[in-house]
Amino acid sequence: MTRKTNKSQRKPQKLYLSLLAALSIFVCTYIATSNHIADSNPIKQAAQLLIGKNKVISSNGSKSHQATPSQELANTVMTDTVKNALGRRIEWSGAGSFIINHNKTDLNADIASQPYANNQTKVVQGQMVPTVANALLSKMTRQYRNRQETGNGRTNWQPAGWHQLYDLPGDYDHAVDRGHLLAYALVGGLKRFDASTSNPQNVATQAAWANEANSSNSRGQNYYETLIRKALDRHKRVRYRVTLIYDSNNNILASGSHLEAKSSDGSLEFNVFIPNVQSGLTFDYATGQVKAN
Repeated sequence: MTRKTNKSQRKPQKLYLSLLAALSIFVCTYIATSNHIADSNPIKQAAQLLIGKNKVISSNGSKSHQATPSQELANTVMTDTVKNALGRRIEWSGAGSFIINHNKTDLNADIASQPYANNQTKVVQGQMVPTVANALLSKMTRQYRNRQETGNGRTNWQPAGWHQLYDLPGDYDHAVDRGHLLAYALVGGLKRFDASTSNPQNVATQAAWANEANSSNSRGQNYYETLIRKALDRHKRVRYRVTLIYDSNNNILASGSHLEAKSSDGSLEFNVFIPNVQSGLTFDYATGQVKAN
């Protein structure tokens, strides 16, 4: 009788220990992989050791296995100059980017104007680089045809600061893209606006992640352009501004892209900063040179 009692007591104990072990693994995994916890946090580092996720971190804090830049990597471009340009209310999104002014913008979308798009530029090291793009978008500016159909296909033209790397590990196998300030899908339907990939007024060298990322937990420029595309598809009018922020007047690469958008009915609004970074890479913003960590 005593043996049966001991066995019956051991069963709930084993179940309790199994549940505790499973919960511990779940908590450690969450801490080790969370973008909301700094990689320099000793608790996160301990959790990474426990689950075998510790990787060598480069001098700028980026890891080649991460698709979404860590907060440490994103912060490498957040100098006083960049912060002053963005304003005081800067929050980490947890998805590679920053939210500015609680996602509110001072853009006025309720204006009686025909759709338009224009660009501002400057000359750096003898080369033209974009600085600001402004647009009022509507269903008529939306482009649904692919580039080949409209004569805006592939090009060999390279924007200022172009230094490419290929065959990289992770989700992005190359370093940089021809990044549009005003995307082809948003303004390609606007007459007399050059939405090609070889317009130096509207295209800058941009890290592949910063340009392409498009998910709720990895928010590059494409993520926010998708929000605008969906609004235009619903016949909304959207005021849109993209400002490239350079840490120095002599930098050939922007530190990141400040995106602001607002629809005339208020159903869409955002104010964000996309750092021009990519996990596993280190950029020299003065020259455009890039190296794999």
